[in-house]
Parts: sequence; structure tokens; C-alpha cells
Amino acid sequence: MAGNDLGSLLGGLLGGGGQGGSGGAGGILGSLLGALGGAKSGGADGANPLGGLLDMLTRSGLVDQAQSWVGTGENQPVSGAQIADALPDDTLQKVAQDAGVSPQEAADRIAQSLPQAVDKLTPAGSVPQGSLEDIIRRQQL
Repeated sequence: MAGNDLGSLLGGLLGGGGQGGSGGAGGILGSLLGALGGAKSGGADGANPLGGLLDMLTRSGLVDQAQSWVGTGENQPVSGAQIADALPDDTLQKVAQDAGVSPQEAADRIAQSLPQAVDKLTPAGSVPQGSLEDIIRRQQL
């Protein structure tokens, strides 16, 4: 499944090595981005839901946090409650189910790992073009 492949890639990017299991940070983010990629996210490139996720967070009032992750400065933290408020309920439910945790636990895990993941996926201070899998592979070289 694409979410598991994406989770493994994100796990490696975040320093998790081959531990991209569904409960790990990479698995949670892979499931989230997979769910958003499969949904009508409104992004210009369906293969890269990262831009759509950042737009969703920005519309939810997390402008400063999202910009800090993409920018080259220090990453601002975000709470699980803020993530839960920003994501559609059905998306968070699916991510939680995939990971075998409660929606609140899934939101907390996303909040812990998303700033670092976005920071690493946007080293030039902007969301790169191309599929998310290709972007992650380029970052790991």
C-alpha cells in the first residue's frame, strides 16, 4: 500500500531507519499524507499532498507554525489539539485507525513529527515540485 511505502520513506527521513511501522512517526505521517492525497485536497499536484496539508493548516490559523517549518529558521511547535482542530475528522479517524491508536494520540504524534518532516522536505524554503516519494528520496541522498 502506498501509505506504508510513504511511511517507510518518511521514517527514514526522520531518522527512524527501517522502522516505518504504522505506529511510528513515519507511518503516522505516511497515513496522513496518503489520506489527504486520496481525498479531494484541492492541491495542484495530487501526487504531492504536502502543499494541500500546509494550506489546510494555514486556513486553520497555524500560519506562523507552517511558515516556520517551510522557512529556514527555527521550527515553531504545534499541539495535538491544534492538529486535531485543523484536520478533517474523517482524516484523523482514518490515520488513527491505520496506526491503531486513538484520534487524540494520532494528533499528538502528528504534532510531534510534522514540523521536522516539513522542515526536511522543504530545505530551500518552499514546497518542492514533484511527487512526494521522489522528494523524499532526493532528500535522503
